[in-house]
Amino acid sequence: MSKINILVVGGGGREHAIIRALKKSAGIDKIYCAPGNAGIAADAECYPVKATDVEGMVALAEQLKPDCVFVAPDDPLVLGMVDAMNAKGFRAFGPNAKAAAIEGSKAFSKDLMKKYGIPTAAYEIFTDPAAAMEYIRRQNSFPTVIKADGLALGKGVVIAADLAEAEAAVNSMMNDKCFGASGDTIVVEEFLQGPEVSVLAFTDGKTVKPMVSSMDHKPAYDGNKGPNTGGMGTISPNPFYTDEVAERCRKEIFEPTVAAMSAEGRPFKGCLYFGLMITKDGPKVIEYNCRFGDPETQVVLPRLKTDLLDVINAVIDEKLDELDVQWDNGACACVILASGGYPGSYEKGKVISGLDADGQVDGATVYHAGTSGENGTYATNGGRVLGITANGADLDAAIDAAYAAAAKIDFEGKQFRTDIGRCVR
Repeated sequence: MSKINILVVGGGGREHAIIRALKKSAGIDKIYCAPGNAGIAADAECYPVKATDVEGMVALAEQLKPDCVFVAPDDPLVLGMVDAMNAKGFRAFGPNAKAAAIEGSKAFSKDLMKKYGIPTAAYEIFTDPAAAMEYIRRQNSFPTVIKADGLALGKGVVIAADLAEAEAAVNSMMNDKCFGASGDTIVVEEFLQGPEVSVLAFTDGKTVKPMVSSMDHKPAYDGNKGPNTGGMGTISPNPFYTDEVAERCRKEIFEPTVAAMSAEGRPFKGCLYFGLMITKDGPKVIEYNCRFGDPETQVVLPRLKTDLLDVINAVIDEKLDELDVQWDNGACACVILASGGYPGSYEKGKVISGLDADGQVDGATVYHAGTSGENGTYATNGGRVLGITANGADLDAAIDAAYAAAAKIDFEGKQFRTDIGRCVR
């Protein structure tokens, strides 16, 4: 069998994890990435095309002629990059724009769940800020959750502790347009309580195969305190995701969601992310994402035993039911090293020490999220800089290995949580 070339769209830690998984495949010859980053450049041939530049990415594909295009981030998926690639005859992994609406519009996803009886928080949708505030006052139930309808770089959710915070959130989203058009419509929903679980799933529009579970740690500081970030670390498996919970999720959430999307004429092909809350009434959906989560991908894909290329082809060709997707029985942990000040303002360009010429460190795999540099030297170039990831026989072993490796790496202002995986058990 001849080997193929693949183009991965994106440039963060998630994309680096995808590329590192693809490098293990015997069926791949060359991996391209756009835009990539300094660490990804050690594993793939990078091109400076923005992930959101649909026309530019199609032009790059026409230049490189890859056998497959893997569209990883949410924005290009919602913008229709898979549609554009398919129109030019390229095989592409990821949902088309109609299916990507499951993340691109929270109002759409909530209405989908209501229509098909998929468990989620009670909610109402508003396009008028005065009507939203009237509803919040009438409900008088706090905390309450306020979400911008569209994409907002993972920051479009506010958990308001009281009426003043709710009013500030509504005003910021709908009047001040802090998220642009994404806040023209908002969702106000009840606050759910319980442990959170992230489950990514491969689906070809008919069959759904959940991946191993994971847990993200979004607050910036130890003890789950401080502002929310894009994720300060992850573990897999999630200790709260029991076999019983998994079976309920399969029957009540995963399979019904895939069936609902097909029934709506929006069959979902790619990776569907389920953000779940295990409440006293059972598992409920907090959110859907139309792609691999970041940094969940960094602990899930290292546990994949099946060739990722085989999964990609099975999804694209709608033959996922014929593939036995296998996972290891161990555990994986990822500790994010972030720039000082993140998720607020931070400086870039801080020299990173402790990495080898390939941007790696003994005892772990280093996924580069925000780095710059060349010739084997690296500097910070983002809020989340590196994901230090280690496998282990169990969670304790994986966590210890990840922290031991993280201790070998340094840069000015290095910020990280010391309790990833430990604060929840």
